[in-house]
Amino acid sequence: MYKVLLADDEILDLEGMKQFIPWSDLGLEVVAAVSNGFSACEVLEQQEIDILVTDVNMPNMSGLELARIAIQKSANIRIIFVSGYQDFHYVKQALSLKACSYVLKPMDDNELVASLKSIIEELREEKRRKETEEQFQHLKPMAKNDLLLRLLEGEPVLGTNEQMKKLVSAYGLDYLEAPLCVAVLEIDELNLKSARNEWNKVQESVAHSLPDWSLQQLQEVIQDQGMHWCKLSRNRLAVVLHTPLLERSMEEMRTALNLEIAVPITIGLGGKVEDIFRLPISYKQALEALDGKMFFGRGQLIRYENVRKAPELKDARTLDIRLDALFKAMVTYDLVKIHDEIDNLFLSASTLRSKFTIYNLATYIIFKLDQYLHTIDEDLFEMLGMELDSLDVVLEFEMMEDIRSWLIRRVFEISEMIHEKEASKNSRLIREIMKMVKGRLRENITLKDIAQQFSFSPNYLGYIFKEEVGKSFSEVLITMRMERARELLKDPTLKIYEVADQVGYRYIPYFSKQFRETFGMTPAEYRKRE
Repeated sequence: MYKVLLADDEILDLEGMKQFIPWSDLGLEVVAAVSNGFSACEVLEQQEIDILVTDVNMPNMSGLELARIAIQKSANIRIIFVSGYQDFHYVKQALSLKACSYVLKPMDDNELVASLKSIIEELREEKRRKETEEQFQHLKPMAKNDLLLRLLEGEPVLGTNEQMKKLVSAYGLDYLEAPLCVAVLEIDELNLKSARNEWNKVQESVAHSLPDWSLQQLQEVIQDQGMHWCKLSRNRLAVVLHTPLLERSMEEMRTALNLEIAVPITIGLGGKVEDIFRLPISYKQALEALDGKMFFGRGQLIRYENVRKAPELKDARTLDIRLDALFKAMVTYDLVKIHDEIDNLFLSASTLRSKFTIYNLATYIIFKLDQYLHTIDEDLFEMLGMELDSLDVVLEFEMMEDIRSWLIRRVFEISEMIHEKEASKNSRLIREIMKMVKGRLRENITLKDIAQQFSFSPNYLGYIFKEEVGKSFSEVLITMRMERARELLKDPTLKIYEVADQVGYRYIPYFSKQFRETFGMTPAEYRKRE
C-alpha cells in the first residue's frame, strides 16, 4: 500500500479527510494526520511518504514551504494542495512545485478521490517502469555475455548485420582499438574434481569447498580494469584486450590477479587480430595456449606462439620397445627401472606440446599393459580393483605430471602384486600337495609319486617342501595320518584295524607304534579315554 501524510490546520477538514475518503479501498494507508508543518516534517524524517496532502495556508510553516522540504527529502513524492484560496499566486507556486492537484475548499470528496486515483495510477506506472528497468539492467550483463561468447565462437548473431552492429555498439564493443586479442583466464584450483577424488582423496573437500566468490572476485578485478569479458564456465573467463591494454604488461596483470584472487590463475593468450569479427581466431589460439598448462604448469601466462605444435608420435615400434622394457622391469620388481621408463615415455611425448598426445599415450600404455598382463594370466582390472570406466580418471588430470605420477603409482602396485604372487608360488604348490595327500591317505603314497605328478624331481620337491613347511614330506604325511586316525577313533562303530586301513596302515602293530609315538598312548587307550 502507498503511504499518505495529511497536513491541515483546520481540524474539521483534517478529520473529514481521514474519515470520509476510502483510503483502504484505494490501496492507500494514512500513516499520520497532523495540524502543522513542523509535525509533518517530523513524520517525513521517520517514514517514506508517497503522497502528501497539505493545506496551502498554515501558520508558522505554509503548505508550500512544507512541500519544498518534502521534495528535498524525496524527489518522487506526490503532492496534493488543498486551499480555500483561488488566488492565482498560490496556484502558480503550487504548479512550480509540480503539484499533482490543487483542490479548493470546501472540498468535494469525489474531486480528491479522483486526484488520488490519478496519482495511484501514475505511481503504479512508475513502479512498472522501474521494474522493467531493473530487469533490463539485470539481463544486460547476461545479454552482453551471450553476445560476446557468440562473437568469440564465430556463431551468427540473430538478426541482420545492421542489427548485430547496433548490438556491438550498444555494449561499447565498437570502441575497442585494434589490434585486438583474446585471453582465456582459468582459476586452476576449481578444475580438479574427480581427478582429486581418485588421485588425492585427502584434498577432496578442498576441491568442493572453493567458493564461487573466487570467480566473482576475478570478474571484479577485470571489470575495474575496463576490460570486456564473458563467462565460459564456472572457472573460466574470456577477456577481449585492445591496444591500451596490450601495451600493459600481461605478466603484471597475471601477477596482480593472482594476488587479488589468492588462488592460481593461468592465462592463455591468443594472437592479435585487426577487428572484432576476427576474434574467433584469437579465441581459438587462446584456448590452445591454455591447454599448454599441462606442460608449462599452473599459474602461468602462456602465449600461443610459445605452444609449439609437432606431429603425433609416429614410431610405434620405438614406443613398443620402451613398453617392453617397462613391462620387464615390472615383472622383475625393478621399481627404479619402472620409474625411469615411464619418465622416458612422457619426456618424449612432452616435446610435442599436445595434451591429447599425453592422454593418448597414457591410454595406450594402459591398453598394452592390460594385454601384457593377460599373457601371464593376470587381469589389470582385477589387480587394481577397478572398472573399465574408472580409467576415465586419466582424462580428468590437467597436468602431465599428475598423469605420469598416477601411472607410476599404479604400475608400482601391479609390480608388487606380481612379486608377492611369485614369492608365494611355492606356498601354492605346497597347499596343492597337502590337499592331494589328504585325499589319498588310504593309499601307499610316496614323495616319488607326488613329484612325478607335479613334474618335479623327488629331491627338489623334497627340498622345496622342507623349506616351506619346515618338516620333511614323510614327517608331514605321518602327522596327517595320525590326526585323521584320531578323528576316526571317535567313531565306536569302527574297529581299530578299520581305522588303520583308512589311513594307509596294513600292519596293525606298526600303526599302534606310530600312534603311541605321536600321542603318548595306543589307539585302544585313546578310545577308552574318549
